[in-house]
Amino acid sequence: MINGKRIAVVLPAYNAEKTLEATVHELPDLVDIRILVDDHSSDRTVEIAHQLNLQLFVHDQNYGYGRNQQTCYREALAAGADVVIMLHPDYQYTPLLVTAMASMVAHDVYDVVLGSRIIGGQALRGGMPFYKYVANRFLTAFENLFLGVKLSEYHTGYRAFSAQVLLDLPLLENSDDFVFDNQILAQCVHFGFRIG
Repeated sequence: MINGKRIAVVLPAYNAEKTLEATVHELPDLVDIRILVDDHSSDRTVEIAHQLNLQLFVHDQNYGYGRNQQTCYREALAAGADVVIMLHPDYQYTPLLVTAMASMVAHDVYDVVLGSRIIGGQALRGGMPFYKYVANRFLTAFENLFLGVKLSEYHTGYRAFSAQVLLDLPLLENSDDFVFDNQILAQCVHFGFRIG
């Protein structure tokens, strides 16, 4: 809890057995709600999530990344979260930044906070293939131009939202696949939410 607000971390997972435990063990104690949504993994993700005492929701088929996020946000709101942080359990992002990201939302500095692999040069050092890095930079430049904002990354797997943002956005109208990330940020810009 921060500033009297309940903090949830949601983990949209698909075949995350190799990195899930390390990700969860680095989550700070201030996290009140820990949710994993499994998108029909074929590995031991569900078993490990049980061992880690996560609130677990399992899709009965692979619905896609966007649908996984929709389930994550719905369940976090149903659990009473005031701030929801989406963190990919692939360990490309350090969970140690949860406190800083949640604080900016809980103290009403921003409505949405994006964790970026680009700032500080972590993308390539963290294992992002060079071709994906170049594509990410190109797409980000285009999206910034199109939306009239300046974000360092649109495709980050590390995001914090106020509950109000998630309640106000038409999330169910978004794609079930990876386009969801772009759609939700475009909606945040359109509705005038403060993004940091």
